[in-house]
Amino acid sequence: MAVELLETLKDSITAYTGLSPTTFFTVVAVALAFYYVVSEFFGSSDHAHQQRPRDFEEQMQPLPPPVQLGEISEHELKEYDGSDSKKPLLMAIKGQIYDVSQSRMFYGPGGPYALFAGKDASRALAKMSFEEKDLTGDISGLGPFELEALQDWEYRFMSKYVKVGTIKQTVPVSDAAPNGESVESTDGEAKPTEAVASESAKPSEDGPSGSVVAETVDKSDGDVDKKD
Repeated sequence: MAVELLETLKDSITAYTGLSPTTFFTVVAVALAFYYVVSEFFGSSDHAHQQRPRDFEEQMQPLPPPVQLGEISEHELKEYDGSDSKKPLLMAIKGQIYDVSQSRMFYGPGGPYALFAGKDASRALAKMSFEEKDLTGDISGLGPFELEALQDWEYRFMSKYVKVGTIKQTVPVSDAAPNGESVESTDGEAKPTEAVASESAKPSEDGPSGSVVAETVDKSDGDVDKKD
């Protein structure tokens, strides 16, 4: 029964389409595949357009002009790591801070270089390292090739981004004891001179000086001679 139904279907296809059953089914399969591909292409495009992330829409908006921050500390720089979309995205190289907001897809949250944002990543850039210990502005001990790589990064940032400030350098407080000692010794050396001057100016507590006594004796002798 099934064989007779299949033979009847083949005859009907040949009679109505003029094509052999094999050709007919091949054309139907190609048509279905083409429909599937086209529907998937346009359907996924519409879905992606409807589900576009809000962050992408924010990136399409015009960026505000860079704000000059002047000199700030490394702790204050961490506030501009991109976690707050209302603040600019900043990054520093060799103590110079740049506004990298226009490259938020690279340095913003989720980007390949997001761990550099809000920091002075000079050492990490020079070594092309993503380790936490290298996320610092300390470039001591780097080799010539690493310093050259860092210089290339700096030139790239200077030409592409706007400099908005510098990192405040912490200066260690030096011990003021040596200065205090020198001051004290200077005062000590000056005291004897002052003491001599004060003693010479101070009147004698034991009575008149020897020169005054001598003058008094001479005057007394003179008066006696006149009387004689």
